[in-house]
Amino acid sequence: MQTVTHRQLFYQHIAQTSDFPLGLEIDRAEGVYIFEAATESGERKRYMDLISGIGVSNVGHRHPRVLEAIQNQLDKYLHLMVYGEYIQTPQTQLAHALAQTLPDNLDNVYFTNSGTEAVEGAMKLAKRYTGRTEIISCFNAYHGSTQGALSLSGDEHFKRNYRPLLPDIRHIRHGHTVDIEQVSNRTAAVVIEVIAGEAGVRVPDATYLQALRTRCTEVGALLIFDEIQTGFGRTGTFWAFEGFGVIPDILLCAKGMGGGMPIGAFISSTEIMSVFKNNPILGHITTFGGHPVSCASSLATLQVIQEQKLFESAEAKGQLFKQLLTHPVIKEVRGKGLMLAVEFESFGVLKPIIDRAILYGIITDWFLFCDNSMRIAPPLIITETEIREACAVILDAIDA
Repeated sequence: MQTVTHRQLFYQHIAQTSDFPLGLEIDRAEGVYIFEAATESGERKRYMDLISGIGVSNVGHRHPRVLEAIQNQLDKYLHLMVYGEYIQTPQTQLAHALAQTLPDNLDNVYFTNSGTEAVEGAMKLAKRYTGRTEIISCFNAYHGSTQGALSLSGDEHFKRNYRPLLPDIRHIRHGHTVDIEQVSNRTAAVVIEVIAGEAGVRVPDATYLQALRTRCTEVGALLIFDEIQTGFGRTGTFWAFEGFGVIPDILLCAKGMGGGMPIGAFISSTEIMSVFKNNPILGHITTFGGHPVSCASSLATLQVIQEQKLFESAEAKGQLFKQLLTHPVIKEVRGKGLMLAVEFESFGVLKPIIDRAILYGIITDWFLFCDNSMRIAPPLIITETEIREACAVILDAIDA
């Protein structure tokens, strides 16, 4: 009988979202590295993961503290009941730990399964609390792929074939203070990335976010910060908004939050979140949000980042990338901490470099709305030696 390979099964039964998936067959992962399955000769190719599974593995793949927390929870219980009915220690400990990292007004946590679900919950919360319907987001923003989150997306290419989407969505330019005047007393909320990720890591001036905060307060709109990519130490502080002197009304997180497990959250004040309790009762519901294993993994991740102060070293490590990645073909290296974009002339120039780097054992990527820039967002535990090795390989890939 002919043996069916995992590669064949992948293409036969796994729903494809492009005609050119990377197709790397991964057997295991550890730290900043992932490993392909061994060949018949026993060789096992190693890749350095410079994108952390798209901003997920902030403490590296399979961190020992994360694995220990997962195993301990496995020995107690898995799913028990839909969200918010039973008192579950992993949820309460994680919610308390999150609140300890945040200003006093962000003390109430609703756990979800993903960043997209956090966005959806926050949109409902803003509408219910304000009684308004208009939501403003930014051009070239990405907040998820479900229909509500997709409605916020600032790129028509990804939206046009799924219309009609949510009505009453308005877009402004990220970082452009003049556009803030569009926020009005009709606006329920402004949903904005503190640092624009899929637009190619665009870092705004603090004065822009401060002006946006002032405007939202003036007109009674809620300010929602999407920190799904930037949270949990990625940009040099535990939360990116800490570096801008602005506090949101609702905070979104996911990705690097889980240490590799699926989890997200939207966080607000007890006052704002309380509107989900009536008219209607159970105003937002999830079965698996706040899964105890994911919460245990997330708490361990949070503790590792704080105890080892990984957010503090992220800034110096990001600066080292900027210093080393110099080449006539590179137009700019921008970003904050270990959230970087390396800009080239065009996608046509960049794509062969990414492909060559993968052949050399370095995994990078590009951005949804900025396809001439290379994404660099490695695990925060990456060492200086590994950064130097990665940059040397990228430069070799450019020369090749």
